[in-house]
Amino acid sequence: MRTLEQWFDEYAVSHQNPTNKAIHYICVPAIFFSIVGLLMSIPSSFLSNLLRLNQPLIENWAFVALLPVLIFYIRLSVPMAAKIGIFAFLCLLLNFYIGKWMPLWAFSLIVFAVAWIGQFYGHNIEGKKPSFLKDLQFLMIGPAWVVQHLFSKK
Repeated sequence: MRTLEQWFDEYAVSHQNPTNKAIHYICVPAIFFSIVGLLMSIPSSFLSNLLRLNQPLIENWAFVALLPVLIFYIRLSVPMAAKIGIFAFLCLLLNFYIGKWMPLWAFSLIVFAVAWIGQFYGHNIEGKKPSFLKDLQFLMIGPAWVVQHLFSKK
């Protein structure tokens, strides 16, 4: 299994252009956020009946999907998993409140589409294909790479 640094090194190859990097710093978190919102939009009465916790941040499909995501990150780096876990919690919380004001699925779908357009535009500027076309696991590395670059002391 590759280390987190090995993943970052390979990911960085197609993320050198400053404009592409800036686009990624916005679009990667937006895509993560929108996926959480889309998953939270799936009716979860089954989970509510099963768990009976009356906790909407836990009784939804996004929370269920985030558990294996966090396990993926824990296997690579516990500190990174903690950072992603905090971000994931904030995504759950913000999406919960957005869903109170408008249809969450529609909002999330728009954010998802716009962010992916941004991603492909950034890679067009870079002149290199997105890393996930080589290995789908790069879809998981992207958020960690953004966290690493935005919050590192380098």
